[in-house]
Amino acid sequence: MKTEERHRLIGELLRHRAEISVEELTEACDASGATIRRDLEVLASHGVLRRVHGGARSLIVRGENPGYGQRELEDQAVKVRIAAAVAGLLRDREHVWLDSGTTATEIARTLRGRELTLMPMSVRSLTAVTDADPNAGQRPALLLPGGSLVPGELCFRGPFAEANIRSLRFDTAVVTPCALNLKDGLLAHDLEDAAVKRAGLESAARVIVACAGSKWNANAVALVAALDAVNVIVTDKDLSAEELAHLNKLSVEVVKA
Repeated sequence: MKTEERHRLIGELLRHRAEISVEELTEACDASGATIRRDLEVLASHGVLRRVHGGARSLIVRGENPGYGQRELEDQAVKVRIAAAVAGLLRDREHVWLDSGTTATEIARTLRGRELTLMPMSVRSLTAVTDADPNAGQRPALLLPGGSLVPGELCFRGPFAEANIRSLRFDTAVVTPCALNLKDGLLAHDLEDAAVKRAGLESAARVIVACAGSKWNANAVALVAALDAVNVIVTDKDLSAEELAHLNKLSVEVVKA
């Protein structure tokens, strides 16, 4: 098993367990104890887990937002497909608001050569857009929201960011919720994140939601918006006939990634 595959598996196991031993991981990953210990040290340095004697402990409690390092390991192939689908929905010369998070960073990578005006809500997305060959030609014009920078997440939050977002009008907002369900709509793990997402959503003529299937019916505490505020959902989830009918009543288009 390759290093990246081991890291993903360890992260996934700790999504469902409070603690796991080195011995259990050597069996699950078919690797030596020394290799697993090195993996755990690397993952601990990225905020994925806490190293304890004889193994590792999860940093996640029910309904809590996993750290960026943990989320970056998850659903990577899905995020790439979702990002490509979202990019295909954006038209040249649009003004686009882009949420923060790992999916948003992947979307930013797909927009490097696009003729857009983009407000990215994280330093990682900003870097993903600008980290390209300076002679590559066209790239998005950037607007920065300001506000407070959240450690670890490196995203912009707070009333200053919200005020700057609300002072503009975007053609499209790309929202990446922490959770989604048909009853409540779009959810986030904390109130500040929800407020920023709401500001972006309410400042745009069109709202695209990028949401991996793993986030459907997940737990999150803060309401962002009901689904009737959404125009398009891009997801890898195979929706049931009932789910599609519900979204159709709300005039929400579903794009399968």
